[in-house]
Amino acid sequence: MRAVVQRVASASVSVDGKVISSISRGLMVLVGIGTDDTLADVETLTNKMQGRTHPWLLLNIRVFDANGTMWKSSVKDIAGEVLCVSQFTLMANTTKGNKPDFHRAMSSNASRELYATFLEKMRRLYVPDRVQDGQFGAMMDVSLTNEGPVTLTLDTRKFEYVSVSGGTDKKTRENKEAKNQTADVPGSRSAANVSTGPTDSEVDIS
Repeated sequence: MRAVVQRVASASVSVDGKVISSISRGLMVLVGIGTDDTLADVETLTNKMQGRTHPWLLLNIRVFDANGTMWKSSVKDIAGEVLCVSQFTLMANTTKGNKPDFHRAMSSNASRELYATFLEKMRRLYVPDRVQDGQFGAMMDVSLTNEGPVTLTLDTRKFEYVSVSGGTDKKTRENKEAKNQTADVPGSRSAANVSTGPTDSEVDIS
């Protein structure tokens, strides 16, 4: 389950030229549902992140300023509003060819039910009339004014990119291995052969 969260000054959804939902300052949330998403993903997106409890994640994420300090307040703190729109195209696969493949998106009937559960959860955790919705399955025109801009992506299966073990990339590890091998060769200029000067960490043994 994926969400694109934008901090907005205002946002609205129109269908057939008629505005059906609108909010003032708050969050615009596009929600994509994958073929294997379940109720657990709804819980993760709204409550938990990486196994640690984060109550009302979407509602508590601090993207608003307060008293001149950035990233200080949540949409709840500013009594803001939330506009959610179902967006199956977030599940597009673009690795092959130029035409997006949407087979990873859940079918319409099943995703409608899961999305409704997501909305119900959001409204239960906040003031119900401050959580607005688009029109599921309709061709919608979405308008918004992004403040910042500030846009975040959340994914119930992968919340962040992390460094490889040790905090170094492959190239750095290879360089370290090469240096270690050179240091082991008799006659090479290793730190062990230096009696004075820099510490071990500062010696160039390449």
